[in-house]
Amino acid sequence: MPHSPSGSTSAPRGRVRLARGSSPWLLPTVATAALGLARARRSRGAAAVAVPATALAAGMLWFFRDPEREIARGRLIAPADGVVQSIMPWKDGRTRVAIFMSPLNVHVNRAPLAGTVTSVEHVPGGYVPAFNKESESNERVVWHFDTEIGDIEMVQIAGAVARRIVPYLPAGTKVEQGERIGLIRFGSRVDLYLPGDVDVAVEVGQKTTAGVTRIDRD
Repeated sequence: MPHSPSGSTSAPRGRVRLARGSSPWLLPTVATAALGLARARRSRGAAAVAVPATALAAGMLWFFRDPEREIARGRLIAPADGVVQSIMPWKDGRTRVAIFMSPLNVHVNRAPLAGTVTSVEHVPGGYVPAFNKESESNERVVWHFDTEIGDIEMVQIAGAVARRIVPYLPAGTKVEQGERIGLIRFGSRVDLYLPGDVDVAVEVGQKTTAGVTRIDRD
């Protein structure tokens, strides 16, 4: 599979790197922890700072992990790690599959299928918890992909903690299935709108893995 600037899908499985867009959070946290540890032996105050700062830095490193994955074969694959929150028929005939992402999940999202990014739109809004029905009005980034099965819409939704969505690609970019397309910082949700003739394979409550879990049946 060809290499893409936002992340190759052919890298060794199991390898873990840090997500693009994580540095504004990671750098100051890791620097504070390192400084606290360096001064801990000489200062009780520094030692008191070093312990929570180191724990926070470790948590940040875990949250912003971005493991390489062997991309599954299939027409549609999950764009996000998480749990299927709902599967709903939409008023225009499509089906919406909503995936809730907790702070423990990998938060790098991937293209559900190959195609061309036709639009990437940031929509301002609130920050209600992503599992709440009122999160429909939250801050979001709306993606549209021109694919072999038509227009596919994917929406990254910010939650109460996730207040920053980082798209990796601009409109006009060709993407491979499973390619990294963006990051949502902290707990959030990803909605995938599918054509009405797609036979959805996942169930409410099922765990998903971005780039691995099949969304549709053959």
